[in-house]
Amino acid sequence: MKHISTFLPKRLKALFSPTIKLLLVVLLFSIGCKKGVEETGTIAICPEVISTDPLAGAINVPTIKVIAATFNEPMNPATINNSTFLLQEGTVLVSGAVSYTGSTASFTPSVPLKSNTVYTATITTGAKDNLKSSMIQNYVWSFNTGAVPTVVSTDPVNDAANVALIKNVSATFSTAMNPATITSSSFILKQGVNVIAGGVTYSGTTAVFTPVASFLENTVYTATIVKTSKDLAGNAMVADYTWSFATGTIPIVVSTSPVNGAADVVLNKVVTASFSKVMNPATMDRTTFLLSNGTTPVLGDVTYTGNTASFKPVVNLLPNTLYTGTITTGVRDSSGNALASNYTWTFRTGVLLDIIKPLVVSTDPINGAFNVPLNKVITATFSENMDLSSINNTTFLVKNGTATIPGTITYTGKVASFVPTGGLASNTLYTGTITIGARDISGNTLASDYTWTFTTIPPVVIPPVISPTLIVFGVFGGNAGITNQGLNTVINNGGIGTTAASTLITGFHDMITGDVYTETPLNVGRVNGRIHTAPPAPGSAASAIIAAQGLADANALYLSTAPAAKPGGIDPGAGELGGLTLAPGVYKSASGTFKISNGNLTLDAKGDPNAVWVFQTASGLTVGIAGPTGAKSVIMINGGQPKNVFWHVGSAATINGAGGGTMVGTIIAYAGVTFSTPGNATQTILNGRALSLNASVTMVNTTINVQ
Repeated sequence: MKHISTFLPKRLKALFSPTIKLLLVVLLFSIGCKKGVEETGTIAICPEVISTDPLAGAINVPTIKVIAATFNEPMNPATINNSTFLLQEGTVLVSGAVSYTGSTASFTPSVPLKSNTVYTATITTGAKDNLKSSMIQNYVWSFNTGAVPTVVSTDPVNDAANVALIKNVSATFSTAMNPATITSSSFILKQGVNVIAGGVTYSGTTAVFTPVASFLENTVYTATIVKTSKDLAGNAMVADYTWSFATGTIPIVVSTSPVNGAADVVLNKVVTASFSKVMNPATMDRTTFLLSNGTTPVLGDVTYTGNTASFKPVVNLLPNTLYTGTITTGVRDSSGNALASNYTWTFRTGVLLDIIKPLVVSTDPINGAFNVPLNKVITATFSENMDLSSINNTTFLVKNGTATIPGTITYTGKVASFVPTGGLASNTLYTGTITIGARDISGNTLASDYTWTFTTIPPVVIPPVISPTLIVFGVFGGNAGITNQGLNTVINNGGIGTTAASTLITGFHDMITGDVYTETPLNVGRVNGRIHTAPPAPGSAASAIIAAQGLADANALYLSTAPAAKPGGIDPGAGELGGLTLAPGVYKSASGTFKISNGNLTLDAKGDPNAVWVFQTASGLTVGIAGPTGAKSVIMINGGQPKNVFWHVGSAATINGAGGGTMVGTIIAYAGVTFSTPGNATQTILNGRALSLNASVTMVNTTINVQ
């Protein structure tokens, strides 16, 4: 309390009368004070906030912060509480404890403040001084918290594997930190429950933990940045940051060539060492892979491929000499781990130099092979063991024309294997090449490139459509008729027909109607179906219509099997099909004729009952050769069906002129089909159909099983 006279000059003190004192009381009440002029002549001065911490408008305020307000006079502590000292985030009250000491009120939040957030503090008029005078109005100020520091990256990263055994561990923060808070107490490294000894340094935004000793092999370590770590503004981390990593193994040399103690080593030997794991190629050089003759170093070039380092001497080794190979601890794996100690081994050279060049002794597929599967693994077998490092994509090539086919190459024993990426294309000629870059273990290369070719299987073929009308015919003589010259000709499961007059069907009878077509005692043919011809009887107009439709359908089938409709045919035997085994596909004679004379033809369906074969010849088809044993057959294996075999013949087809044999498929000839020759008693069999467009079909003791 202050006497009013303290605020006025002495000459004015006398002017105060009871009336003026009353006016002052009214004025003080109007601006919020609760006390007026007392009888003693004193006046109550309103309490007010004269400073805050943080200041109004402050930024980057720590999230762990006690908010304080200092008054111009002592306050009544009972009025300083959670109803008169408020902290808000927007409209949300922040919980906390309020205390008062001296002339300062303090608000301690229950939990850390949020980062990057605006807070508003308020001292309400409920706060009073000891004379119960209130502030004139609420005192309000705002401030902004800063960002909470975080760990943004670590080295090693969380869950890293194969970490080097000699390794500093680091953590990088989102902002500059207070170095005093980055210590061995706040950056901790453990193996299980055991604390790892080490020193901690801090620079820029990165803290580094340097272990006193190297890590253990195959061991999990856990690093922790404790939440007491603070940035330069005093913001602490929200929580401990923890990550783990696992160390790898020390690399070892698992094998050498020559082996330790080897004798009679060739003089042009490339010395190799293979490791237990992938190594860092940059550490493989003449300083880490050494070869010496006693104390004399050998000059050579060092390369590294896969897990193997190779030392190739510049000149041949000396005969009958002891050499020492050394891999030093300077070599490191891809994680930076070094050998535990130098690895050494010895070998002795022989007296003779291997000068024999290697050969390719076989390939699969063989040279000139046809019908190679699209998933074929292509191999080449050598005459001797080869240098593994020389069998690669530059020495083992597969090409389609000039285009190199991508693939994976492996080498085991004496066999190099090429697996095409994505398989081969159908009906395609490929060339395999082993170049002179391939060398044996003595360093001898092939004398010249070795090449071979093969052709893949034809594409899948959609079977031509046999129309409903054509299905009724096992034999069709176009517009020229059908002739039987034997006693044992039988048509099973179908009929025969021609658009010609009935008189051009000779030597047959219809087993359904009983009609006979010019049979003689020597020419009897049984048709277990209908015979359709034009008049005269037993031909009829109705049969002529069916026959005409059959000829039209036969022409359509002929066109659907032609090269224009079924392109891409190959000639696997230069016109000779005998002795071959063919996969499903389209086959076209390059010369215009197909023969089956060197043996039987085998059609391999490879387990597919829907497999289709189409054979195209611009001129003739001849099956069999002269003589009593000249008959040849077509054999189907692995589920193939005769109904899916088609022979498109541009001229005439002759089937086993010497009699005998079994033919399969639908023969569609432009100018006639002949089975056997007169006088042959041996039965000739066709499992399929014989269709001619412009000439007759002639049979001698022939059985046709319509399929």
